[in-house]
Amino acid sequence: MSNIFRSHDTIFEERKTRKISIRSLSVSQDMKHPEKLSLDVLLAERDRLYKEANGTIEQEKVNIEQLRQTAMDDISSMQATWENEKMVLQQQAYDEGFQVGYEEGRNKALSDMEISIQQANDATEQSHINADKYLVSQERVILELAMLTAKRIIGHSLKEDEEVYLSIVRRALKEAREMKEIRLYVSSTYFKLVSDNRAELTSIFPPDVPFLIFANDDFESTQCYIETNHGRIVVSIDDQLNELRERLVEIMESGD
Repeated sequence: MSNIFRSHDTIFEERKTRKISIRSLSVSQDMKHPEKLSLDVLLAERDRLYKEANGTIEQEKVNIEQLRQTAMDDISSMQATWENEKMVLQQQAYDEGFQVGYEEGRNKALSDMEISIQQANDATEQSHINADKYLVSQERVILELAMLTAKRIIGHSLKEDEEVYLSIVRRALKEAREMKEIRLYVSSTYFKLVSDNRAELTSIFPPDVPFLIFANDDFESTQCYIETNHGRIVVSIDDQLNELRERLVEIMESGD
């Protein structure tokens, strides 16, 4: 059964709920501002991983150039071979009087050389395509590594200092301070922490605004949302990570 604290005896009417997105909820200086800190750390991590990826890409470019040079060497060798064969074929044609045979041999050699040139060009083009695909895949890997870093940073902050979670809740409540009815739902993990600071949180709102705190045993530890007379505000670490992911994608796509 959910726990409840009431500042006024108010009965809330049934209403439809809607999700109201929240801007970045920076929570503290240093570790109390995990979004700002996470972004700084992630950008540094992104730069480091880009350098590693670029080193691999440079090696791929060297391999591509070696492949292209090998293909050109093969073409040059085939051209030289053709010149020798052409002289032999010419001599045979004149000696035997079979001009048709000479033309057939010439055409076949030219056809073989054209096929080899096309194959070399195709191999070079495919190598460039593979290099581009590799770069794109590495960018996504970098993004996922950055998100794991962000999750570790925020998770570590919550373990080291519960004030980080309280600061997130406090900032979200400030977003709802113009509302007339406030219900705060938190997990049982942080219910005591929030309840112990109820007086401070209540002061965010005007005296006539009812402020209720509920515990939900089904919530994940950091899950939290606020219900108001205008709808629901979702306050969760995952939502903030998703917002951070979107910002990182924008940075990655802009090339900054």
